[in-house]
Amino acid sequence: MSNKGFSHIGLSTLDLDKTRAFYEDVLGFKPVVSDTLRIAEGGHLRHVFFDVGRDQLLAFMEANDMPGVPATYDAGINRGLGVPAAFYHFAFEAGTETGLAAKRDQLRAKGLDVTDIVDHGWAKSIYFSDPNGLSLEYCCLVRDLTEDDAKMQERGTIPLARLGFKHTTGAELSRVPSTRSKVPA
Repeated sequence: MSNKGFSHIGLSTLDLDKTRAFYEDVLGFKPVVSDTLRIAEGGHLRHVFFDVGRDQLLAFMEANDMPGVPATYDAGINRGLGVPAAFYHFAFEAGTETGLAAKRDQLRAKGLDVTDIVDHGWAKSIYFSDPNGLSLEYCCLVRDLTEDDAKMQERGTIPLARLGFKHTTGAELSRVPSTRSKVPA
């Protein structure tokens, strides 16, 4: 059996309307399924699935008045776990370096706080957050990957602040000189 990618990633939100507006109007993802599910014990779930490309979906679920589910919680994953923003993040394909730069400019024009382009050596990326506090990325490969890339090895040094991505500038995210020129994402 071969791997075919993912079907969907399911995430949570406290405000489905705000989340839908962001993913649909700001990022341009098309909603393909939206539903409300009544819970027999009380309350309901609202759900929306977005097509993010290549038959892969991103889903958000909002719980309303459901027994056993808190009315508020941190849907941003990282903050709730107390880990840096880089630990749990979702990267969308930008296609090309030109596409990545265009996406950065487009998102900034819509008022988002987006990093400068970060060069990882094998890929380039931009970073930002959604209204839930989820860490998001657009990324593109800049070269073919080799067998050497898959080998675990030290590839450089990064400052701890780089793992947060929020409120950082491109200069802070740029590579720190080391004995190796490649820096992991």
